[in-house]
Amino acid sequence: MYCVYYQAHVEKKEAWFFVAVLRSYEHLVFDRTYDKAESIFEFFVPEHNEIEFVKLMHYFIKQNTITYFEHLPHRLLTPGETV
Repeated sequence: MYCVYYQAHVEKKEAWFFVAVLRSYEHLVFDRTYDKAESIFEFFVPEHNEIEFVKLMHYFIKQNTITYFEHLPHRLLTPGETV
């Protein structure tokens, strides 16, 4: 079973705080840097945590910690598989 996949642009000066908050939510999401130069993070979200994750990301947008986040096709899926 695959997680739901998202990416977001995180303001560089806020990245440490952003990651600390995400990791304070046990098992909410697995995050990692996708593109360090552009400050793009990727997120693997268990399907049952997606609503809570999206609410948290909207909070970060309001706080100007992230400039956008988007749900994308899971980049690690084998061709022909679905989530």
